[in-house]
Amino acid sequence: MKNYLNFELDIKDLEKELDTLKDPYNEAGLSEVETGKISKLQTEIDDKLREIYSNLNPWQKTQVARHEDRPKSKFFIDNLFEDFISLSGDRYYSDDKSVITGFAKFNNQSVLVIGQEKGEDLESRIEHNFGMMRPEGYRKSIRLMRLADKFNIPIIIFVDTPGAYPGVGAEERGQAEAIAKSIECSMEIKVPTISIIIGEGGSGGAIALASSSKVIMLENAIYSVISPEGCATILWRDPKKTLEAAAAMKLSSKDLLDLKVIDEIVKEPLGGAHRDKNFILEKVKESIEKNLQEFYGLSREEVFNKRKEKFLSIGRNKGFTSKSDPTKSLSLENSNFFNIINKIKQKKIIYSIFSVVIIISLGIIFF
Repeated sequence: MKNYLNFELDIKDLEKELDTLKDPYNEAGLSEVETGKISKLQTEIDDKLREIYSNLNPWQKTQVARHEDRPKSKFFIDNLFEDFISLSGDRYYSDDKSVITGFAKFNNQSVLVIGQEKGEDLESRIEHNFGMMRPEGYRKSIRLMRLADKFNIPIIIFVDTPGAYPGVGAEERGQAEAIAKSIECSMEIKVPTISIIIGEGGSGGAIALASSSKVIMLENAIYSVISPEGCATILWRDPKKTLEAAAAMKLSSKDLLDLKVIDEIVKEPLGGAHRDKNFILEKVKESIEKNLQEFYGLSREEVFNKRKEKFLSIGRNKGFTSKSDPTKSLSLENSNFFNIINKIKQKKIIYSIFSVVIIISLGIIFF
């Protein structure tokens, strides 16, 4: 059974009518299939989808990103990779089933695959904790990222989470520390990392696995530091102001590409990724191939420096001045604050020497 969003009700009625026409054994009894009417109705549905999806507001894009039929990480892992070997456990506490991890082959090349998994039905969603990772999930990812770095294996990450799990147990086991360590590990390793945001990229739970050499988003995915509902509750004390919050946060793929927070948008089929999973599968495969190709021939240090420069340059060209070398301008030696501190220190030395000379002179005069 298809699931429809509240702004797709017209499409729901048209597709219901189309299904009736395609089935000769409908409620009215055996009838003749009217191919001309079917073709006309299919064109009408496509036009309606094009009209709706070309004018989605940020809150509607959020709803599409959360669509329950949207392809999940497990779908991409099962269909894009060969010889996938699942690896479990953080070697500290337990395994976290909200994230799938393991080594696999992509075009005969060894890769590490990490995917936040929401689940397809109620049972699997409960098993995977709706894609909300616990500390042991991040520590499992860190363990395997370091292993991949040791053997110079590229890392491909699928991001799809409303955020890290906020439960008491997770906080007691160091949720914030685990997220911070995951970001640190992602920035330290010297192998190519590609993060693909396939649905929701929510809060620090997403950033922990999206601090990569390349950050790619599906066209109708979202990526933000908080959910629109959470933002509306904090700013307006009204969780119903989700549209205003979603618009203010610039969480869509187009906005984030303009801000250079992400590197690429993967085009989705008409009506969203859930309407043609084979189409989106092929597009994601092409994107991974293209981005991995960029890193062929680069040394480990070059891979590390490209990632470092990418993140240091975010937001640097939106101010009053243009910085040609973000790494240099952000270094301690060149910052204005540290220049002032150094000048003060130099003056303190001069004043100290001057004071010592005066004291010695006074001692000679009076004694």
